[in-house]
Amino acid sequence: MEKQDVLVRNNVTLHGKGSRALVFAHGFGCDKHMWTDVSTQFEEDYRTILFDHVGAGESDLAAYDSRKYASLAGYAQDLVEIGEALDLSDAVIVGHSVSSMIGALAAIARPQMFSELVMVGPSPRYIDDGDYTGGFTREQIDELLIFLEENHLGWSAALAPQIMGNADRPELGDRLTKSFCATDPEIAREFAGVTFYSDNREDLPKIPVRTLVLQCQQDIIAPEAVGEYVHAKVPHSEYILLDATGHCPNLSAPEEVTRAIRDFLAPSR
Repeated sequence: MEKQDVLVRNNVTLHGKGSRALVFAHGFGCDKHMWTDVSTQFEEDYRTILFDHVGAGESDLAAYDSRKYASLAGYAQDLVEIGEALDLSDAVIVGHSVSSMIGALAAIARPQMFSELVMVGPSPRYIDDGDYTGGFTREQIDELLIFLEENHLGWSAALAPQIMGNADRPELGDRLTKSFCATDPEIAREFAGVTFYSDNREDLPKIPVRTLVLQCQQDIIAPEAVGEYVHAKVPHSEYILLDATGHCPNLSAPEEVTRAIRDFLAPSR
């Protein structure tokens, strides 16, 4: 695939003037604009790269293929292709929610291209399994996805504020709701299934790069036990429990997220 085709397919935008690149990857139901409050704070020192997963935002919807995107590997392949198109090396992936795992797969595949990884609200598996606590039973996930299939707009209006948390700041929930509602319903249903039925626990020990795990408090999607599990399984990882609450600190607490990433990437370390 030609470089320009890749950049158009994923609606890639480039900012900043540093020599090192930060690639910001958004979560389910979102688009690249969910990272703006954080990414703009790095433009003085880094090249910042934002993009939309195929099927989200202003990506090329015609490029969506249910077979390719039937697993997170398809999205990780896109991330690697973006890196190839931009000739990236020693770049940092900053992934939110499911994109933490997509970023992990890309870093495993190309550790020279992506040499550090920041995982914001990661979960390798959302469904409880024996001693593993994912936060949901299989039946709960089944019900969530049936609700999404039957009433996309209703699902978005009901779930987005709960996912966001921060009930005292309803404008944040409204912002996430609008993002969820703007997603193509069929693609949203398929991406939700891929996300919530995924199990990437075996990939965690394979992550070869230095990794930062950022965990929020009162996160109904990825509880603290999940972030602690990720930290325990990723070999070269650091863990920070943020003061931020809810699942989207890139929206609710961008300054805290920015500070944590800056500290992690500080040259003196």
